[in-house]
Amino acid sequence: MIKQQILAHFQQSAELKMQAAEVLAAPIAAAVELMFTALSAGNKILACGNGGSAADSQHFAAELVGRFERERLPLPAMALTTDTSIITAVGNDYSFDEIFSKQVQAFGQAGDVLLAFSTSGNSKNVLAAIDKALDRGMRVVALTGKGGGKTGEMLTEADVHICVPHDRTARIQEVHLLAIHCICDGIDVALFGEGND
Repeated sequence: MIKQQILAHFQQSAELKMQAAEVLAAPIAAAVELMFTALSAGNKILACGNGGSAADSQHFAAELVGRFERERLPLPAMALTTDTSIITAVGNDYSFDEIFSKQVQAFGQAGDVLLAFSTSGNSKNVLAAIDKALDRGMRVVALTGKGGGKTGEMLTEADVHICVPHDRTARIQEVHLLAIHCICDGIDVALFGEGND
């Protein structure tokens, strides 16, 4: 019984990735271009999300500051999910809804990019971060699902929306992980050209 359940997870994930590929290839490519342009101009990428999406934010920052698959100089990326003192201070003194927006206000500058994860598109603290980023002249790359929620309504034509066409959180997160790997690879290709493999 459990083996069938496991096989079903693999099958559903694989099917969604193949279905989503055509829909998401263009926005992922646009995200690569937007981020590469920002990094080339000396700007940085800030990332945020809750729960599994917080882990995705940290994963992305680690791939840029460390490396993805090629040796290169570190690239400036920062997850806004890691400083427990900032998060708990802002959450306690203000509101959990402001834990990311305060950091965007502190660290974000015009030309930077906010990478915002919300599987529903409705996470209040992510929405507040997007709002603050747009106020500061930053661009936004949003990774969502479930139709994009309020996030999709907030973005401008200069921003990028990678909305996974699915309603199940686990499946959406699996595609988000693939998308950030595609973005990291795309940035490396933009820096160095096609790989040898």
